Amino acid sequence: MISRAEFARRRRELMELMGKNSIAVLPSASEVVRSRDTHYPFRQDSDFHYLTGFPEPDSVLVLLPGREHGEYVIFCRERDPVMETWHGRREGQAGAKKNYGCNDAFPIDDIDEILPGLMEGRDRIYYEFGNHAEFDNRIMSWLKSLRALVKKGAQPPGELIDLSHFLHDMRLIKSKAEIKVMQQAADISVQAHQQAMKICRVGMNESRVESELRYQFANGGASGEAYSSIVAGGENACILHYVENNARLNDGELLLIDAGAEVEGYAADISRTFPVNGRFDELQRQVYLWVLKANVEAIKAAKPGVAWNAPHEVAVKILTEGLLAMGILTGDLDELVEAEAYKPFYMHKTGHWLGLDVHDVGDYLIEKEPRLLAEGMVLTVEPGLYLAPKIKGLDKKWWGIGVRIEDDVVITAKGNKVLSAGAIKEIEAIESFMNSAQAESND
Repeated sequence: MISRAEFARRRRELMELMGKNSIAVLPSASEVVRSRDTHYPFRQDSDFHYLTGFPEPDSVLVLLPGREHGEYVIFCRERDPVMETWHGRREGQAGAKKNYGCNDAFPIDDIDEILPGLMEGRDRIYYEFGNHAEFDNRIMSWLKSLRALVKKGAQPPGELIDLSHFLHDMRLIKSKAEIKVMQQAADISVQAHQQAMKICRVGMNESRVESELRYQFANGGASGEAYSSIVAGGENACILHYVENNARLNDGELLLIDAGAEVEGYAADISRTFPVNGRFDELQRQVYLWVLKANVEAIKAAKPGVAWNAPHEVAVKILTEGLLAMGILTGDLDELVEAEAYKPFYMHKTGHWLGLDVHDVGDYLIEKEPRLLAEGMVLTVEPGLYLAPKIKGLDKKWWGIGVRIEDDVVITAKGNKVLSAGAIKEIEAIESFMNSAQAESND
């Protein structure tokens, strides 16, 4: 669990970066209409959550370094017995101060009257333009109103600075508490993947496997899915973001599952691929072993001081070597890698940052050079091969074999730790586990 002390530390660190006589303004996420008068389940904006832990929509965070009456201010909804009867409890201003440690809390309906006064006299505004179009306009209107009063002595901020530059670099390095939560998310996800593998049967629908994942996430204590799960049998595994999850699982096919739980806003992101009938055929085995080798060696390459794309370069070379060995490509290995001949079969990067967002924030390039991995960064390692029928010239015997093996890796002082290590991925372990599960169900 992320403590109130850690949220406070994050705010202090950000305000130190902002400097004196500045102001940061950050709105919460808004509820999103699903259809007519129903909404999707609310999920807080990740930046807002990172700094406050405050779980409600219609809220605004304001940070004011050096303010005499308190640096941490929240605007939020007022308590309302009628609305709370219909839609659930609210913290109100008293709850925001008591439970989330803010120095001042004001009704969100009063923001037009109060926030311009907090901005007045500050040199710089830190804000994330482009994420909240309606709120962007409000920021500009408050600035305009202050500028109109310059002749009367008003002092509007003279600079607008992108808040995300500082904030996202902070989020990129995870604390021990964050890694502990991410390990919990990974553990729940591992259990879900194992159970999905255990219950998988020929003739089952992808949706049945998806429902097992969701159940295991909830049963393990997660708030839900970190993203829409991919449960892709056969050719569907060659669609990278396949989320229909409504096809029959057939004998002789592989099933690719890409799914992760969310805990306290933090995501896991794990992929495993296995045979629906519990036994890899010879061609599936060949493809799988090359992807597994790429996964294992790319993880070894993820360590402090190396470029973030080093695991990708390792994976690309191994996958291209595999395509050559299987006769899918012909030519010189280095020349094929240089020409990106692997791209029809492997078209994505080998990983991405992981955290409060499944594709988490943080620059990959610093002054146009690849960022170096450092202790506390968390990334995925997810090589794959996708032998889709549409690929020109691909021998029909390979059609429909799609494999991805994805793990969650935290960079440590001396190397790395695989958060998702509990999810089996060796061929012998998968076949033994599935055959034992099927035998158990037949007893």
